[in-house]
Amino acid sequence: MENRKMDVQIYHGSMATSPAMGELICRENVFTVVKDGVIEGIYEDFPQKFSGVPVTELGSGILIPAFSDLHIHASQFTERGVGMDCLLFDWLSNYTFPQEAGFASLPYAEKIYPQVIRELLRHGTMHASFFTTVHYDACDLFFRLLQKSGMYAFTGKVNMDMNSPEFLIEDTEDSLSETERFVAEHSGDSHVKPILTPRFAPTCSERLLKGLADIGKRYHVGLQTHLVESRAESAWTKELFPEYRTDGDIYEKLGFLDNGPVIFAHVIFPEELDLDILKRHGCMSVHCPDATTNITAGIMPVSDLQAEGLPISLGSDIGGGHGAAVYRQAGRAVQLSKMKEFYEPDYRRIKFADAFYMATAAGGTVFGKTGQLKEGYKFNALVIDGLEDVGARHSTAELLERFCYIGDDRNIVKRFLDGREIDPEEVYRGLL
Repeated sequence: MENRKMDVQIYHGSMATSPAMGELICRENVFTVVKDGVIEGIYEDFPQKFSGVPVTELGSGILIPAFSDLHIHASQFTERGVGMDCLLFDWLSNYTFPQEAGFASLPYAEKIYPQVIRELLRHGTMHASFFTTVHYDACDLFFRLLQKSGMYAFTGKVNMDMNSPEFLIEDTEDSLSETERFVAEHSGDSHVKPILTPRFAPTCSERLLKGLADIGKRYHVGLQTHLVESRAESAWTKELFPEYRTDGDIYEKLGFLDNGPVIFAHVIFPEELDLDILKRHGCMSVHCPDATTNITAGIMPVSDLQAEGLPISLGSDIGGGHGAAVYRQAGRAVQLSKMKEFYEPDYRRIKFADAFYMATAAGGTVFGKTGQLKEGYKFNALVIDGLEDVGARHSTAELLERFCYIGDDRNIVKRFLDGREIDPEEVYRGLL
């Protein structure tokens, strides 16, 4: 009788998960038991305590954790694949800033933002940290859409009060008051949380940054921003903030780094002080392979950061990145590390297991017990299939690697969010 009252599902077949950098665990013919949306256990043999519960056979499918995208600009969705021959500052000026201005119109945001959520779910991303724009109403709309979708997310109102186009520059006090309003009105949700989002140091005055840090301290809210993305950005930051030694020094001295999760995108050219700061505060660095290739910022020194013990995850960085598939970023991360090793022989390339960990478990830590197939973790998971060639035989690990290089959303045959199977199209229709 007890089993019939419990919300229990059992899945039988192959699975793959990565519990740590460099580790990939693949198991076949196991029983994954899910109770009330959480993994109860993974068993070699059918657990008799659940006798009477139907078993879903996965067949040739492979159960894997859902992906986490820790750096994505929801407001740049319509830019993906556009302006990819530009460098960073030209791309921002000619494409990004004019496009983001459109979110002053709520009807425009109502059209674009549901598509963002659908696209991520299509590609198996169920946990993400989003930038939006400076426009309060559109940011509020996106937060509420994320809540409705069931995704796990951080999102914040972007802040920028200098060195930006006039049509996006905010009054400093207005920016602070709207940010505090956003944080106050959107705190308390278990799945979707506010996060401070200064675009990057050169677009924010010291007064604005100090005010944002104070909000973070009062409300215990974390931070997301870009950090040492390019040499030009790093040099510009030092010119604008001569009292601070590095980009990271700004955020530490102002008090941003101990109020919640800290997510720094790119971290391509960190100085020793930056590394010390990131390590001291447990900051997450986000590697965005496609984006940094498209705008030629550089290649994150992943293995160097790894050697320092820093947590590293992956991001699509739409629209600098041209696609939402974080699994593709795992493949790209390996490719770029090999290129970096080729041109810098002292550098050590990463392995596929490293990249898959970054795409799943590493990013998942920001959202609690997500990103792994493990007892006590949320059953936010995917089943991938259709990756075998007729007449060939590949291992589970090889099929997973193949998925991250040549797979697409058609290879994701099931998606589970908090234990419920979801359909991205149904979610999308529910957001309209």
